[in-house]
Amino acid sequence: MSEQPRGQVTGKFTRAFTAEPQHIDELGHVNNSVWVQWIQDLATAHWEAAADPAHVEAFFWVVIRHEIDYRGNIPSGESCEGTTWIPDPPNGAKSDRLVEFRDASGKVIVAARTTWAMLERANQRLARVRPEVIAPFQISENS
Repeated sequence: MSEQPRGQVTGKFTRAFTAEPQHIDELGHVNNSVWVQWIQDLATAHWEAAADPAHVEAFFWVVIRHEIDYRGNIPSGESCEGTTWIPDPPNGAKSDRLVEFRDASGKVIVAARTTWAMLERANQRLARVRPEVIAPFQISENS
């Protein structure tokens, strides 16, 4: 993953993931629980790369729902590319995020829609997602 200063990334965010021996299950490919962790890692990296530093200090996100479609997999030693973006305006304190993992041939092997809630760091209460907080992450699904 290339490093970019905070607040400089907009729209879609992409990062590479490599399957290591500890990620592999008895079927010989990445375990479903690892995909969930990678989804969370990708979302967190996106927040840290694109959010205004003042927003990072004031807020944090917690996942409240994962909806995942498994369409393929990769074995140990192979890499995939994870891409995430926010397609729709937030709903109060909640925001949906789309994630796609593609194998070396470009085929989508895992796709997810996750729902996150934003909380204030100071009191750990839900915070309405304001337009200026979500703007760096949004992109149209048709883009």
